[in-house]
Amino acid sequence: MSFLNDILPETAEAFGNMRESIFEKGALDRKNKELIAIASSVLMRCQFCVDVHSQRALAHGASKQEIAEAIAVAMFIAAGSQIGWTNIYGKNVYDSIFQQKEPEKPEEKKRCCCGD
Repeated sequence: MSFLNDILPETAEAFGNMRESIFEKGALDRKNKELIAIASSVLMRCQFCVDVHSQRALAHGASKQEIAEAIAVAMFIAAGSQIGWTNIYGKNVYDSIFQQKEPEKPEEKKRCCCGD
């Protein structure tokens, strides 16, 4: 984050301090914190972060199997979240889509924002 070091050095230092305080040994060991960071990085879609935290997890004793399982957990959360995020105004949008109703006539078909 060289741009932060150059433009906002206090912010860069605070970020570094936060990282150091979070990843120091506590109730969770460093390996498990890195596995959590891998899963979080997958969800945030940060390829650089996945790589960095995977290397750090390996350095702190994680196996390739553990890293793969952390990634699988993130994939599960991402997939499941797509079902639950659609609750709006107390009704699930999928319920509206799949409820039984008369099919719309072609000329009355609503268009998506992308023109389809």
